[in-house]
Amino acid sequence: MSKSINILVLFIFLFLGSFTVESQSKYTENKSINSLLRKKRLYNEKNGTGFRIQLYNGNERRARSIKENFLIKFPYIYSKLKYEAPEWKVHVGRYQSKIEADKELNKIREKFSGAIVIPL
Repeated sequence: MSKSINILVLFIFLFLGSFTVESQSKYTENKSINSLLRKKRLYNEKNGTGFRIQLYNGNERRARSIKENFLIKFPYIYSKLKYEAPEWKVHVGRYQSKIEADKELNKIREKFSGAIVIPL
C-alpha cells in the first residue's frame, strides 16, 4: 500500500512540475517582450546608463580652468570637457547608481559648490 502511495505522490509532483515549466517558457518566448528587451539594450549601448557629476556649465575658458583645478584636487576621478552649443560643460565620474553619485558629490561639493548629479 505504501509503495502505491509513494508512486502516486511522485506522479502528482511530476505532473504539477510539468505545468510550471510550461508556464515559465511562455513568458520567455513572447516575441514582443524579447523585442522590447533588444530595443532597451540597444538604447543603453548608444546612450549609456548611469550618472555623472556636472561641475560647470558656461564659457570655454572657465570650463577648462575648472577641469584643470578638478584634476589637481581629484586626480583619481575621470573628467571630461563637453561642448553642447552654445555652452561648455565639465562632467566627472561615471556612476552606476544615483546613490553612488550622491556619495561622491558630497566630497566634491566641498571644493566645487555648484556641482550637481546628472543622468547619462
